[in-house]
Amino acid sequence: MKPLLRKYKGMEPKVDKTAFIAENAVLIGDVEIGEHSSIWYGCVLRGDVHEIRIGKRSNVQDGTVIHVTANRFGTYIGDDVLVGHNAVIHGCRLEDGAFVGMGAVVLDGAVVEGGAMVAAGALVAPGKRVKSGELWGGNPAKKMRDLTPEQIAGLKLGTDHYVEVAGNYLEEENS
Repeated sequence: MKPLLRKYKGMEPKVDKTAFIAENAVLIGDVEIGEHSSIWYGCVLRGDVHEIRIGKRSNVQDGTVIHVTANRFGTYIGDDVLVGHNAVIHGCRLEDGAFVGMGAVVLDGAVVEGGAMVAAGALVAPGKRVKSGELWGGNPAKKMRDLTPEQIAGLKLGTDHYVEVAGNYLEEENS
């Protein structure tokens, strides 16, 4: 079984051959997925009225919705980014090495810098910037505290884990 890659107004999703896309994920329109990234079960990435770009070794976990804002905000997810289950990522930027927890919402024009963490269930309001080394939580989200060096280092371990797991899925799929 293959994921649904749907063309919209002449734009077709582009997925690197090393990426894992779960069979019930839906990618629509102007969406690009980089090397060794993974889009897990039940995700919807709708690049119908602007672009969605996901870099290398990033993962978007089960049930997440990624969308854009027409003529204003695409969604840009860098390399080595973790997006937890059931997140909503809308017209924003997640820089290399950012972390967004389960059920979190990041809205239009917001930026989560590399080495920053958005807590599970948080709502990052439009235009906010979560700075590197900070943990933000709540609704609306605000800085809770600085991350420890160990927590920042742990972010890369999480992306490495998902690259490995996705590779296992691809290996079984191709055997």
